[in-house]
This record gives sequence, structure tokens and C-alpha cells, in this order.
Amino acid sequence: QVTLKEYGGGLVQAGGSHRLSCVVSGSIFSVSAVNWYRQGPGNQREFVAGITSGGSRSYADSVKGRFTISRDSVQNTAWLQMAGLNAEDTAVYYCNVRGQNYYTYEEEQYWGQGTQVTVSS
Repeated sequence: QVTLKEYGGGLVQAGGSHRLSCVVSGSIFSVSAVNWYRQGPGNQREFVAGITSGGSRSYADSVKGRFTISRDSVQNTAWLQMAGLNAEDTAVYYCNVRGQNYYTYEEEQYWGQGTQVTVSS
């Protein structure tokens, strides 16, 4: 069974920096991408940042230049480094992993339960 657990949520001052972690437990045959999504109050879940198995990174326009995604496949951990935080960044942040099921080789995606980041002004 694959589980994802996010760490690092909390209250952050506007303009400050913060880092989230995502730890993956269980076996995934082949990870194709690790992503971060977020869902703010009254909003739909939206893509924030992603990194492929080849190391290519992509970001939502709203966080480009402020957030950095990284991963360590050996530690089965991904991070989202956030800087220049503002009130619009307040949301529940979710880790998402896409890859092949270890047993069926079917492409699946896995989600963490999310961690709340609140930016105070």
C-alpha cells in the first residue's frame, strides 16, 4: 500500500519562507512525476508545482519564481520550498505522485491528506 504524508504546514508571516515535505511509503514500480497541489478557501484544487522523473520542473504562474520543487528518489521524499508568501498562498497543500502500480504496472496516482499553510499579514 502506498501512502503519502505531508509535513511542514503551519502559520507563516507574509513575505516569509517555508518548506513542505512529502514522504512516500510503500512501493511504486516507476514514478513518473511528483506534484504539489493546493486548495484555498472556496477554491478548487489547483496545480502548484511538479517534477518529472527526468528532473523537469513546472510551476503555476502564480508561484513561478517564488516556489521550488525538488525530490530525492532514494529518500522517497519531495519538498516544496516557498518564498515571498502572501495571503493568496493560504491553502491546504497536497502531495501527488504518479507512477506505475508495483504489482499491476497500471498508471495510478496517489494523494496525501494535505497540510494547511496559513499566511498571516
